[in-house]
Amino acid sequence: MTNTRSRSWISIAAIILIMAAMAWAFWPRPLLVDTGIVKLEPMIITIDEEGKTQVRNAYIVSTPVAGRLLRIEVTSGDQVEGGKTIIARMLPSNPAALDVRTREQARAIVAAAEAAVRVAQADLNKTKADAELADLDIERKRKLGKSGIISQVAVERAESAWRAARASLDQAKAGISMRQADLANARTRLTNFTNRNTDSQDENTVQKGAIPVFAPISGRILRILQESETTLPAGKPILEIGDISNDLEIVAELLSTDAVKVSVGNRVIIRNWGGAKDLNGTVERVDPWGFTKFSALGVEEQRVHTVIRFKDSPGLRKSLGHGFRVETRIVIWEKNNALVVPSSALFRDKGSWVVFAVENGVAVVRKIEIDHNNGVQAQVLSGLKKDDEVILFPSSGLVDGIRVAKRI
Repeated sequence: MTNTRSRSWISIAAIILIMAAMAWAFWPRPLLVDTGIVKLEPMIITIDEEGKTQVRNAYIVSTPVAGRLLRIEVTSGDQVEGGKTIIARMLPSNPAALDVRTREQARAIVAAAEAAVRVAQADLNKTKADAELADLDIERKRKLGKSGIISQVAVERAESAWRAARASLDQAKAGISMRQADLANARTRLTNFTNRNTDSQDENTVQKGAIPVFAPISGRILRILQESETTLPAGKPILEIGDISNDLEIVAELLSTDAVKVSVGNRVIIRNWGGAKDLNGTVERVDPWGFTKFSALGVEEQRVHTVIRFKDSPGLRKSLGHGFRVETRIVIWEKNNALVVPSSALFRDKGSWVVFAVENGVAVVRKIEIDHNNGVQAQVLSGLKKDDEVILFPSSGLVDGIRVAKRI
């Protein structure tokens, strides 16, 4: 009898344990979720775009005259002083080579000029003789006039003839100078092409005959466009100079839909430029015209140039140069104490923004009103308060009133 009762109690206990295990196994468990907290913290809305540095007033130095450019002795990055530093030297260009007909014509012109010089020399000799005779004649007439042998009228006529002879002599001298100049000019036409070998000449002689090219401004040499010695025409660019320390700016190509949101004076955060800290800038100009550009995927886009000026001292960015890549964040809206909720908690329901708030372990749907949204944070106007807990990335299985637990 005792054994029978013992077996009955064991069976009842086993049944109770099995039922308790089944109840525990099938009892509804809270849904594990990720949660976030509504906070009061700074919030900004930015337009992010890559930019490129450039010197605002870069000077491209060109050859002042046609000639042979000597090898550039300065290098990229050298500091130059405007109006004092010689950045290049040029030799005058050689005359053009003469063909047979042009050379014979030049020789004929030289022969004619030599003959004209001889004619002028003969005229000079004649006028010299006339002048000497007039000198002797005037001396005799003056002595005779003083003695009263001839009249004063005769003396005055002799002086007039003497002055005319002296004027003819001066005219003959000027004439021979003109003919000699014509001869020199004619001989220059016979100057033929000669290839100057500067290596065989004395360096001081070459430098003395070269035309110096001075730096137009103070700054640094950005790049050398023509380094080797060569013959160039007038106006050919040879190097570029700019003031990196005080004249550096950033140009960002914004989408036209983003550019309309940007205003002059907007704060800019400059990131990933290579330094340890972010730099500060400000929008100086948004161009009034756009241009078409194709993206890496081949999509046609309308872009607008936006110019950004640095606000920090040049010492903080002394390693930046012309044409360097940077990342810009143009701040178009900011608030220091905005009530924000993570953007990942938001979803749309019947045209309104809603979230799942956690209240005593239960998910509760709340309709909220938001203003600004930067993709990470959203500014809450109503529906939530500080320190409220919301569910992030709500799944399709999440419904109003379901028990939830924070995923660890």
